[in-house]
Amino acid sequence: MKRFASVAIATMMLTACGAASAEPKRPQSAPVPLDKPAATSPTARTASSSKGLDAVMGKDMGTLVRMFGPPRLDIIEVQGRKLQFSGRACILDAYLYPDGKNGAEIVTHVDARRSDGAEVDRAQCVNALMAR
Repeated sequence: MKRFASVAIATMMLTACGAASAEPKRPQSAPVPLDKPAATSPTARTASSSKGLDAVMGKDMGTLVRMFGPPRLDIIEVQGRKLQFSGRACILDAYLYPDGKNGAEIVTHVDARRSDGAEVDRAQCVNALMAR
């Protein structure tokens, strides 16, 4: 009887492990142009133009505030900072980390999305926020 119980418990544990790994993976979303709704977005990831990104990459917090105004969020992390700027067209998250030269925090990465969460082209978002 003890052997049957241990086999039954082992079977249930293996079944539970198998069910957890069978979850379907969520597909990656493609960026949506700022002027089109998400339902008509292209399925392939569009290439970001670097014009808008050049305006923010490597810049410090003061420069970003002069460009976009006060950030919606200012999150200080252990080794860096996240600033969030928003407008009608998009939300931009700028990640600033020490540059290694003099320790000043500069933008090393940006993410962009619409208010409904749909991904947008980062350079277009920067350009849209600068135009407001």
